[in-house]
Amino acid sequence: MVYQNKVVWITGASSGIGEHLAYALAEQGAKLILSSRNEKELQRVKNNCRHDADILIVVLDVTDFAAIPAAVANAVQHFGKLDILINNAGISQRALVKDTQLEVDQKIMTINYLGKVAMTKAVLPVLLRQGFGQIVVISSVLGKVGVPYRSAYAASKHALHGFFDSLRAEIARENIQITIIIPGYVRTNVTINALKGDGSKNNVMAEETAKGMDPAVFAQRALKAIDKKREEIMIGNKEIYSVYVKRFLPGFLSYMTRRIKFAPEQR
Repeated sequence: MVYQNKVVWITGASSGIGEHLAYALAEQGAKLILSSRNEKELQRVKNNCRHDADILIVVLDVTDFAAIPAAVANAVQHFGKLDILINNAGISQRALVKDTQLEVDQKIMTINYLGKVAMTKAVLPVLLRQGFGQIVVISSVLGKVGVPYRSAYAASKHALHGFFDSLRAEIARENIQITIIIPGYVRTNVTINALKGDGSKNNVMAEETAKGMDPAVFAQRALKAIDKKREEIMIGNKEIYSVYVKRFLPGFLSYMTRRIKFAPEQR
């Protein structure tokens, strides 16, 4: 199996994409480091993995920048190496720009962008010393296209592409790969956990998310892309074509996004 005995660290592993990546990797014999803020949910995910999986739980808030270096040192010492970091922890948004408090923009950017940067900066020296490794970044179609009610989320995802494209160029000769995965709609609780303009929880499952790709299917496709060391890949249904429309017909996409209207229950 491709991932047999590979040490893989997944942030945001207590639900959604991170959870299902954990299941898929455990089935392939990977050694896992699972992180999020919720120890109870991490334990649930660990218990749901194959019984002989070698799993270390590291309770970690990626916005607690001061705690990250020690967490990385302890996790690497536990397994003796780190093959892959999957930067997955994140949060979404459901609010108009005019209704979004600046503190909410800041929180989303801190979690989605700076949290991944902080994890990467802590892990990078380890990978450089080893002389191998891979950093995987979970972005979004909204890292390429902006739409209403997602301004801060889209901004945080756009920022990831700039940072990790730059990092990829810097370490091209170091045998360390950067893979950016761009999901479309995946059936997770992302819209339920999204932040409204005042910072409160959205608590609504958006229709497009409910109809999205099965997260187990997404995980399998993502692992194939990681194994092939793809620089960037989109995984989703027809919504991913919006990226191509923006590239080749930007005026048309702009016209279409201006026409988007969401019913309150779908935001």
